[in-house]
Amino acid sequence: MRQTYGVDEPTHLNVVTTVGSRDAADALAQSAVLARVAACAQVAGPVTSTYRWEGELQTAEEWQVILKTTTDRYDALEAYILDNHEYDLPEVLALPVLAGNPAYLSWVTEETRE
Repeated sequence: MRQTYGVDEPTHLNVVTTVGSRDAADALAQSAVLARVAACAQVAGPVTSTYRWEGELQTAEEWQVILKTTTDRYDALEAYILDNHEYDLPEVLALPVLAGNPAYLSWVTEETRE
């Protein structure tokens, strides 16, 4: 049976950030999992990001890190990313998981316990 959640009551999140190199992405992914603030981290890239920074249009090659966690561990994961990120103003976006394999979601919960 598929586990589903209402929009305003997710128990799991995918948290997305980007970094400037594959090495930085791998390091953040591995260290977040070791710190138990994420159960799993996926690295994708390179991606090309276009944005305005300090009044100038910028384009940069980046690597995306998608971290799987629970809503009750989000604050710890966000603090971990901010403390271990190379950027002055890192992207940290939490996307709710509204449905998923119950066994997988249980595993995420177990792997992110303190």
